Amino acid sequence: MKFSLFSHMERTDESQSQQQLYDEFLSLCEMADQGGMTTIWTGEHHGMNFTIAPNPFLNLIDLAHRTKNVRLGTGTVVAPFWNPIKLAGEAAMTDILTEGRLELGIARGAYSFEYERMVDGGIDAWAAGERLREIIPAVRGLWAGDYSHEGKHYNFPKTTSAPKPTTEQGPPVWVAARDINSHEFAVENDCNVQVTPLWQGLEEVESLMEKFKSACATYDKRPKIMILQHAYIGKTEDELARAAAKLNEFYCYFGAWFKNERPINQGLIQQLTPEDIAAHPFYSAEQIRKDLMIGTSQQVIDRLKHYEDLGYDEFSYWSDSGMTREEKETSLARFIDEVMPAFN
Repeated sequence: MKFSLFSHMERTDESQSQQQLYDEFLSLCEMADQGGMTTIWTGEHHGMNFTIAPNPFLNLIDLAHRTKNVRLGTGTVVAPFWNPIKLAGEAAMTDILTEGRLELGIARGAYSFEYERMVDGGIDAWAAGERLREIIPAVRGLWAGDYSHEGKHYNFPKTTSAPKPTTEQGPPVWVAARDINSHEFAVENDCNVQVTPLWQGLEEVESLMEKFKSACATYDKRPKIMILQHAYIGKTEDELARAAAKLNEFYCYFGAWFKNERPINQGLIQQLTPEDIAAHPFYSAEQIRKDLMIGTSQQVIDRLKHYEDLGYDEFSYWSDSGMTREEKETSLARFIDEVMPAFN
């Protein structure tokens, strides 16, 4: 099993400035590179100070000048927010500027808040999925060159990506998948797969792998599969309980953004009270502690060994948590120094 870092700037209030958050992001990414992680992933979000990541390509190009070995991935660009020609060209330029280190992850997106603002007239998840399935072959066609497209969502005459990526086939493409149709599309189209069980536990981890294996059997192909999950490595139960409480708060905010019902001012959602968090119908610190990758080094090793046995090729350590910079750096250092060597 290989290990990577997923990180972008996350906050629920203004206690950290955006510059402080970016400095923290850089520190974690430099730790990942120096510690032997294979890839750094960062995402795309708009108008949300909860996850500040308007263009992952900018971040990756900056990281290319600060790191030496790690590959640099979009985790993910959101397909309905892009024109295929623009995506093909910007991804190719990023591949050149990172000296061929780009991994291109693409998703349909998740937040109605963004769909309402980034697509004229709005869009739903179904239509977003249609654009995902249409944009990937279009981008690859543009990389090959002299490609024209007539589809439901995109139409353009013969065009070639300018520039072209560093290799003829272009950077590896990853698809964020949950349902069986997404897994089948990814495998059929020779894309690697990114999955995240979010707040859900081992049953969801196993279910996502079963869908992937079913798609592989259908098309007699076996690309890579990566699982993305929040993680925290602690030394004592008190420390782990605090981490679980912070991640429970994170998911309460995630769920509030997903529902898109609370007032939003200056890109920040109306703060949740302790009573709001305690009253959530299915998030709880106890359940988060059980279901996420939270534990001592040995507990995390044991769980990752099971993931490896299930067939996962890569575990991506999701660092965004609402914890302090010191807590994030301490946990990541423990993961690098104490967990990863068990898989060498």
